[in-house]
Amino acid sequence: MLNILSFIFLGLLVFYFLFIRKIRVGLTKLGYYQTQTQLDEFVSIIIPFRNESEKILKNLRSLESQNYPTDKYEVIYIDDFSEDDSFEKLKNETTNENIFLYSMQESTFEKAHKKQAIEFGISKAKGTIILFTDADCTNSHKWISTMIAGFEDNTALISGPVAFAESNNLFGRLQALEFAGLILSGAGLIGNKTPMIASSANLAFRKSVFDEVGGYKDLMNLSSGDDELLMQKIASKTNYDVKFCMDKDALVITDANKSVEEFNQQRKRWASKGLFYENKLIIAQLVLVFLFFVGLFALLFLGIFLDTKFLTILGGSLFVKMLVEYSVLEKGVGVLIGKISFPIFLLAEILHIPYIVYSAISGALGNFKWKDRKLRR
Repeated sequence: MLNILSFIFLGLLVFYFLFIRKIRVGLTKLGYYQTQTQLDEFVSIIIPFRNESEKILKNLRSLESQNYPTDKYEVIYIDDFSEDDSFEKLKNETTNENIFLYSMQESTFEKAHKKQAIEFGISKAKGTIILFTDADCTNSHKWISTMIAGFEDNTALISGPVAFAESNNLFGRLQALEFAGLILSGAGLIGNKTPMIASSANLAFRKSVFDEVGGYKDLMNLSSGDDELLMQKIASKTNYDVKFCMDKDALVITDANKSVEEFNQQRKRWASKGLFYENKLIIAQLVLVFLFFVGLFALLFLGIFLDTKFLTILGGSLFVKMLVEYSVLEKGVGVLIGKISFPIFLLAEILHIPYIVYSAISGALGNFKWKDRKLRR
């Protein structure tokens, strides 16, 4: 029995090594091939917001300062039933003719609040290209021109880099490193033509393709997934290309969570959609990743109480995990992160294990809080 368990754990280790190695290889194959800046493309930036009074004006200023021609882009803000003064702040500060502000009047679906706001914004959009960002983000002044420069004739969607702002506290630095790993994983999987992860804080797609796949029509039963579920749908239902723009000029900056509880709610929300991916192979891979992390706990228990050889397997598994994950993170230096602090990396590796197990389980249960709303998956 113990030998069978050993083979199972080693099998999970081999899978995890190959999975992360695939991401690392994918990062070298992104092939973002910039074309000439698409000055003939009209771009509509869609920003749903709720209770963003502290940050929304900073977001507005970053979008007003874009180097893209003002007559070739518009910014559409949609107030998703804010309970603070976000709407009033925007209304009082908006002077540019290409900035539009709308407010949701009704909510048809109980869960998909953000998707409804996005679809409302897209219905008002004049652009051939839709560009997403969040109201708590700031964008480089070259953001629009850099993100859309890769739209070739067969390109449907481009995912972009997002990073947490630099922080002097330990919790913020741990989050920044973990989040960089998540964004890099999404980029590497896109590089391997198996798109799985994306962020609505930085996402561009052709409006015609959004309409072609039915938008969010079959996704309104889920609270989350306005980004990666849309990307996966486009990848599976069309023959268009999906790309990732690994360019610092396309970087979007947002703040790390202020508290452990905020972090917990955010990650539960992100994890809640995993079991609803249409591609069953992706779900199977996620389940195996989860089992690998659960196996690390099992190895510790078995090594202490049954046989010390399991501690040897645990040590080898942790070494391999650290090695391959570091190889992914180093590809983000210069774009997503300035440098990798080895002590922070080691601590993040230790905390990564219980965090992944807890987030996966709590996300599957489906209860979380987002923007002062209590939601179910």
